[in-house]
Parts: sequence; structure tokens; C-alpha cells
Amino acid sequence: MKLAQRRSLINSSGIRKVFDLAAKMKDPINLSIGLPDFDVPDVVKESAIGAIRGGKNRYTLTAGTPQLRQAVRDYYTARSVPHDDVMIASGTSGALFLVFLALLDPGDDVLVPDPYFVMYDALIRFLGANVIAVDTYPDFQITRERLEKAWTPRTKMIVLNSPSNPTGRVYTEEECRIAVQFAEEKGIEILSDEIYEPFTYDGEFVSPARFAKAPIVISGLSKTVAMTGWRLGWIAGPTDLIKACIDIQQYTFVCAPSIAQEAAIEGMKFDMRPICDDYRGRRDLIYNGLVERGYQVAKPSGAFYIFPEAPGGDGGEFVLRAIDNNLLVVPGNVFSRRNSNFRISYAATREKIQAGLDVLAKLNPKA
Repeated sequence: MKLAQRRSLINSSGIRKVFDLAAKMKDPINLSIGLPDFDVPDVVKESAIGAIRGGKNRYTLTAGTPQLRQAVRDYYTARSVPHDDVMIASGTSGALFLVFLALLDPGDDVLVPDPYFVMYDALIRFLGANVIAVDTYPDFQITRERLEKAWTPRTKMIVLNSPSNPTGRVYTEEECRIAVQFAEEKGIEILSDEIYEPFTYDGEFVSPARFAKAPIVISGLSKTVAMTGWRLGWIAGPTDLIKACIDIQQYTFVCAPSIAQEAAIEGMKFDMRPICDDYRGRRDLIYNGLVERGYQVAKPSGAFYIFPEAPGGDGGEFVLRAIDNNLLVVPGNVFSRRNSNFRISYAATREKIQAGLDVLAKLNPKA
């Protein structure tokens, strides 16, 4: 079979390869998985069950149910995030794809702070556009100088992700203002991926979108209430973009899952503070443990990832050594143009985190 040429523009996810390895290992210390380790709250489950029994199992409007769209509008209005309209998508991955399809032409450049979520690179290249990596090592901060260095005359958009996967970095208000001012001066679009917003540990989350005139915001409940398999996300943004995304969704995803949309209304009301407090404690455990074992690492302020430098400077080689010691982590080059780091997910029990730290101590000659 002769596949389309665009298929050659993407490879199997490096994270998926680690998952495949995990399936073959006997009881690994798995600190690679990028999903919450708690279950969907009962109130959300019951809402979904009620929707099924109530017959809400058919297609919804392409843009989503009016009730959920209004809940999302209210959410951003309360946070002073400017938006004209919202739509519901099949997960934040589906939302990203719709926005990229609506905005990007072949040859366009997209600024993406490096390290970045793996899907940005794959989807942008799949559409024939170019990812221009904004190098943020070693502190993972956004500066005007770094953005200027990456900008090209073909730049169409900047993609921001805070809290970040894979670094756990949460942008400060100053960084948000710098990025927005830069984008608006250059006349480029601002996309803010805020799926990890509730997992913010060292102060209030500041959305870059608050400071923009016409931002695009993508989020959902996959991480917030562990609905990763329910495929529910949303887009908030300018009217013309939302209309374009709705038109595209008609011929692709059709609509987000009806049952998940019903349950999401309860999910948006769920109090994340106790879970956030627990994850803050795990963040402290992994960060302090890595520092005590001689690792060079920036302290994350959000999400549930940490991105240490690999001893010896080769993240890929280091991950192979970790796997030989029954520890699963992800090489940094999955998320970056560099191969100097590796990603740990601390969405795991404290016992698993401690076991992982014990292995990491053995793997670092500086410990």
C-alpha cells in the first residue's frame, strides 16, 4: 500500500514506545505515565451513568451542548480571560488539531518553547508547517531575547503551555506579559494550552490569555478530574476561529462524546485543592530527593512532571540504564531538540517515587 506522503512527517511517539516497554516488564517502577493516578470522582461517574440511563447517548450539536458551553464561558469570564465564544472538542488533542487545521498553511512557522509537549511538533509538521523551537534551557523561562532569536517573517503563531509538560514550569506574570506583547507586536496568534492549570503549587495560576486582545485557550478535564479516556476538551477564542473549528469538526470528530459532555458540568465544579495539596507534597519529595542525589534540576511549580539533566549529558543512554534497573522514565529528546534531560512523572504513589529515587541514586556517580 502506498501511504500519503504526510505520513512520513510523523513518527511513533517516544512516550508510546516507553508504554510498550512497560507492558513487557514485570512490575516496573513506572514514573513515565503522564496521567493522574487518582480515579474519576464519583459525582462525575454518577452524572455520566445518569446521562446514559436518561437517553443522552446520541450526537450533540457539533459545537457542544449549550449547557457545557455556557459553563466554559462562565469559567473564563470569572477569570477575566477575553473570549468571544467557546466550543467543545474531543479532548485537548482534538482541540489542538482543530485550531492548527483552521490557522496553519504549509510553510507557516510556529514558535514553540523548547522543551514542549510532543504533540505540538507532530501535528504542526503533519500539516506542512514548521516548528521553530524557542530554546529555554536551562531555566525554561521565556524572555524577549529568546523569542526574538527564534522569530521569522513566516511566523504565524506562538504556542504556550503553562503549567508545562514536560518541565512543570509555570510562567510568571512577567513572562506572560512578555510573550503576549511580543506576539501582538509581531501580529501573530497566541495559543495557550492550560490543561494542567489546577496543578499549580507555588501561587495563583496566571493565564497568558488574560493580557491578550484575542487569545486562543485550550483546556479540558483530562488531568483535572482524570477523564483522560473520556475525550473531552474545549477551545475559547475569537468568533471567526471558533466558527472555523466548528465547521472542521463537522467533517472530522462530528462532536465530543455526549456522555462526557454531560458529566463535564459536574467535573468543572469539583474541588481540586486537596488533590493539588497532595501533588505538591509529591513534587517536594521528588525534587528534594533528586537534589540530594546530585542531580541538576529546575524546581517545577506545576503539572506533575520534573525534567532533570541526565548524568553524562545523554538522556537517551541514561534512560536505557534506568530501564535496565527496572525504572521507566522518558528521554528528553521526545520533548526537545536536545537530548540532555529526561522526564519523570510523579503522578505515582510516594512508595513508587521513593523506589525510583533509590534507583536514580545508583545511576548517578555524583550521588
